[in-house]
Amino acid sequence: MTERQETLKRTPLYDLHVRDGGRIVPFAGYEMPVQYKLGVVGEHHAVRNAAGLFDVSHMGELTLEGPGATQLVDRIVTGDAAKLEDGRALYTCACNEGGTILDDLIVYRRGRERWLIVCNASNRDKIAAHVGALTKGVCSFEDISDATALIAFQGPKALAVAAKVGGADLASLPSFAFREATLAGVACTAARTGYTGEDGLEIFCANADAARLWDALLTAGKEEGVAPIGLGARDTLRLEARLSLYGNDIDETTNPLEAGLGWIVKLDKPDFIGKSALVAAKEKGLSRRLVGFEVTGRGIARHGYPLLDSSGAVIGTCTSGSPGPTVGKNIGLGYVPSSLAAIGTELVVDCRGRKAEAVVVKTPFYKRPAR
Repeated sequence: MTERQETLKRTPLYDLHVRDGGRIVPFAGYEMPVQYKLGVVGEHHAVRNAAGLFDVSHMGELTLEGPGATQLVDRIVTGDAAKLEDGRALYTCACNEGGTILDDLIVYRRGRERWLIVCNASNRDKIAAHVGALTKGVCSFEDISDATALIAFQGPKALAVAAKVGGADLASLPSFAFREATLAGVACTAARTGYTGEDGLEIFCANADAARLWDALLTAGKEEGVAPIGLGARDTLRLEARLSLYGNDIDETTNPLEAGLGWIVKLDKPDFIGKSALVAAKEKGLSRRLVGFEVTGRGIARHGYPLLDSSGAVIGTCTSGSPGPTVGKNIGLGYVPSSLAAIGTELVVDCRGRKAEAVVVKTPFYKRPAR
């Protein structure tokens, strides 16, 4: 084993991934499955048509409790966290003082002064340090990531399968609500959230119980077509739904307004970290925007490929790109000047020297049908 491989962590579900034929790759400091026997496209369709299980135990979980916790969470994030009711969650982001994105997050209001913050695995150390420093003298803080497993169960049949193992009441959960539950005898917290564009759940439990819950859901959904899903299909699913990936579409060089995340920024809040910078950016006007595009020529857009205007001048960069198995088109996201961000604007993607025509389109590329 290389020195790098020796330092990689494993989630509590690692042995099951190996058992089920997962191809393991390094990801965010962990050994994670990029795909299983169905392959990326097969797994993508399994989620869109039935349901899939994702191991996201590498994500970070941070708790804040005590007087002042609610006020502090509201200061950390751009959304109206203080307005959440108990048992509700919020997709939001944390910015630095310059108004650029430290991470996109989901915050869960567990009680009057009890909060859970879920951050990206690649940003866990950064966000834990950021939040931990702010909590000093205000409220208690704990990083519970290493003791917490997180399983995403996504797809149109996910809730019905969950009902077979004890989650019959979860179908009544509104979007971005959560509650304590017992699934397959496992005490857990189930949230109506996800990162695929499909309905479903994200389920938190103790590490020791993760394998039992994973196998129970796989067994209960076998006849429905439920399958384990790797990082590859997770990426194509979220891209079709136009969900941002930190490190690709957003990072500390981008602000949420230009990234198309203005809807999670509440500038009418009294204050939050980065507010003054974002107010100034909005007043000045955005010089660039993150747009979605379809490749109409021959080629597949990939992260880092240059975007050109019709004259051949480089005007931006593709931040995410791949074939979209459900939409049947090659799709991508990228930053372009605001003057070239209108739907219908023609672009060119430089695919390693091959020029492929593209056009800016309305996103999301895929929206799940009413069922």
